[in-house]
Amino acid sequence: MDSKIKTLNDKIALSKLGGGQARIDKQHQKKKLTARERVLYLLDEGSFEEIGALVTHRTKDFGMENQKFYGDGVVTGYGTVDGRLIYVFAQDFTVFGGSLSETHAEKICKIMDMAVNVGAPIIGLNDSGGARIQEGVRSLGGYADIFYRNVQASGVIPQISAIMGPCAGGAVYSPAMTDFTIMVQDTSYMFVTGPNVVKTVTNEEVTSEELGGASVHSTKSGVAHKTSSNDIECLEDVKTLLSYLPQSNREKPEDLDFELNDEIRESLSDIVPDNPNKPYDMHQVIEGIIDEDSFYEIHKDYAENIIVGFARLGGKSIGIVANQPMFLAGVLGVKSSKKAARFVRFCDCFNIPLLVLEDVPGFLPGTDQEWNGIIVHGAKLLYAFSEATVPRVTVITRKAYGGAYDVMNSKHIGADMNFAWPKAEIAVMGAKGAAEIIFKREISSADDKEAKWKEKEAEYAELFANPYSAAERGFVDEVILPKNTRRKLIKAFSMLKDKEVNRPKRKHGNIPL
Repeated sequence: MDSKIKTLNDKIALSKLGGGQARIDKQHQKKKLTARERVLYLLDEGSFEEIGALVTHRTKDFGMENQKFYGDGVVTGYGTVDGRLIYVFAQDFTVFGGSLSETHAEKICKIMDMAVNVGAPIIGLNDSGGARIQEGVRSLGGYADIFYRNVQASGVIPQISAIMGPCAGGAVYSPAMTDFTIMVQDTSYMFVTGPNVVKTVTNEEVTSEELGGASVHSTKSGVAHKTSSNDIECLEDVKTLLSYLPQSNREKPEDLDFELNDEIRESLSDIVPDNPNKPYDMHQVIEGIIDEDSFYEIHKDYAENIIVGFARLGGKSIGIVANQPMFLAGVLGVKSSKKAARFVRFCDCFNIPLLVLEDVPGFLPGTDQEWNGIIVHGAKLLYAFSEATVPRVTVITRKAYGGAYDVMNSKHIGADMNFAWPKAEIAVMGAKGAAEIIFKREISSADDKEAKWKEKEAEYAELFANPYSAAERGFVDEVILPKNTRRKLIKAFSMLKDKEVNRPKRKHGNIPL
């Protein structure tokens, strides 16, 4: 064999070994795949094309000139997922713990630039001990270069982060600026400052898992949009998520083949209880409307009083925002408002129509909510819906009270089509509270105050706790039978598919962050 060809083959073979077989074995012992194994599993077989396989670091301090590995701790390149072009980088924990160096960052930045220029999603598989300390400010500069590109790519191409190991310090801000973050249970964690620093500063003793594990970020902080049980499930989640998304903001999500039939769903008629105070599971409504087994929920275990996720309706990708009466009666709170607002803005960025299923009694009261800024957080959701130009359709299944009625994609803030079920109650507030205020004098002067209150409550309910006053004014386009909802929605979204909205010229709005 020609010596030059042998040299090339040897270098490529070394690059594929990462930090060496011993470190690969150690990665496997932790029940983790290597960076290269992750990339090859994610992408279609035979489609991966690596870029920068022979890159090495340039550091000569601290004896680093004697420790060089091809690829410098990150595998970068492109390939396809279900035939679609995807760019990917995977940090290699077997090389310096996946730490980020100047050249490591340059490799990531190179494919991020390519992804934006071409118009294709970028997937980051994170598994890194943080900045490479031996490089000092050069590694910090590398992080900033990546952060800047995250922002430039935002709303242009989908960005998905899979946290498949440690992600700490400044490294956490790149995933935080991407569209979706998926974590792996028990093997991944994210935090700005680790347990040792926390103990030094606050005297708290906490483990990495307790401080920033997948369960914490999927239930308490909302940092993680999805939690997977292992590496394989995580990569499958990435693939599933991609299936609902377009390549870039210049395209729409791909439609699946669909032929309209009767689309009547009798099961929808029996979900909402006659008792307006009795809860029901909004997931049943969602499943009764969408294409079979197509719902992919986001932030499932965070702010459970609101549901967000992707689905297919008539073969088309849609985003769903739905109040959940099973939790806190479906009220809007600080966390649920943020959760929904972020999802609405993502869908609007990438031309994904929005379906809103509404059963909301109002905003959550209390000092905790007020002191934590329910005013500004509720305004985020209001802003997000008002700003959205994608097709937007609302179905009011039961309660639509007070300011929350306005916020949940009402006609007044630009919804295209608003439907209501016959049991819908569209009013300033519930009949009981309204009667107490409006008829306070009559109730207080009555011999039987309780009976008079119930009488006036019924009177108010007859007048306002229904969908017809709103329908008479055009705030509801149509009152429909629940069983007809799927058919109505398929036809409404089909009618709206070529919708265009021209907004006033401006640099950008100032969402109440």
